[in-house]
Amino acid sequence: MPTRRRVMTYGALLAGGAPLAGCDDGDVQQATALLQRRLALPGSVDGHERLRALVHAATLAPSSHNTQCWRFVLGRDSIRIEPDFTRRCPAVDPDDHHLFVSLGCATENLVLAALAHGLQAEPQVGRDGRIEVALAPTRPQLATRYAAIPQRQTTRGPFDGHPLPAATWRQLEDAAAGNGVNTHLVSDTAGLERLLDAVAAGHRAQFSDAAFVDELVQWLRFDADEAAASGDGLFVGCSGRPSLPPWLARRLVRRFLGARAETDLAAEQLRSSAGVLILASDAAAGPAGWVGVGRAFQRLALEATAAGLQLSLLNPPVEVAALRAPFAAAFGLGTLRPDLVVRIGRGERLPDSLRRPPAAVLA
Repeated sequence: MPTRRRVMTYGALLAGGAPLAGCDDGDVQQATALLQRRLALPGSVDGHERLRALVHAATLAPSSHNTQCWRFVLGRDSIRIEPDFTRRCPAVDPDDHHLFVSLGCATENLVLAALAHGLQAEPQVGRDGRIEVALAPTRPQLATRYAAIPQRQTTRGPFDGHPLPAATWRQLEDAAAGNGVNTHLVSDTAGLERLLDAVAAGHRAQFSDAAFVDELVQWLRFDADEAAASGDGLFVGCSGRPSLPPWLARRLVRRFLGARAETDLAAEQLRSSAGVLILASDAAAGPAGWVGVGRAFQRLALEATAAGLQLSLLNPPVEVAALRAPFAAAFGLGTLRPDLVVRIGRGERLPDSLRRPPAAVLA
């Protein structure tokens, strides 16, 4: 997932003293991101505005390449969540698996926001992955996971390398339980190194594909102005990298994107992590099942955030179709499809990504 795990590796470019777009570029972007994460106070809105508040919370969910590949249709007592196929990523996600996982993440946020605003949400997922969410009055409940929605992020930085207690791992696995999802914990050194080998194989396959690289570059945002203008994509500042003028960065970026650099970064990420949870589901589940995977992942992400943990995704070995079966066999998943590879640990927060406003995603 997806997700915002691709990182610019400027290396020699920055060492050469290239000019930055502005020393406060990231500060401006982060201030905007924080404003976008201010949720409506429960009880402060009703009617149509309450439904818009639920959509706002839903849009703070993660999505592959931060494409925000969703549309929302408001009814009188319902909200329909639909895929926005104009924002699909056919190179990294040819079967739209990550797209429907993203819809599931948005659904979970919406369910939690509805409860905070005094509505019981009952999602029904069609075979095509579209989600009809019926809403009915109930007693408002402010869940811990709801409070974590504005704080959740997928960070590309290293973690502190410290292990987590067994009770914490059980708590996280319990959060992800349901929706037909299985979890598999990898926290031993040998297992993490085996996982790194799989990630490296995924990087080699992906970065040898020109369409994959083109698609990735298309979604990169190289300074705060470019990120603000689109409200989507992968802002390099969210990876802790300095901004560059887009006209210059787009000429040079392909020199610094590659399997070796990405694998070196993945090695640092994995070796500093407390462990990895692999989420897997029925290989024949299809879009409806993938929505369930997204809901499970979002519960896991919010539970981890509430516990003061950070997480990110290392999905190359589950994105390359030819690598999925060997990956499943290597980690004892049997006939299940490995859906997401989630690394978890304690680390510093990095800048948050931007979102398009709710008006832009309402049909």
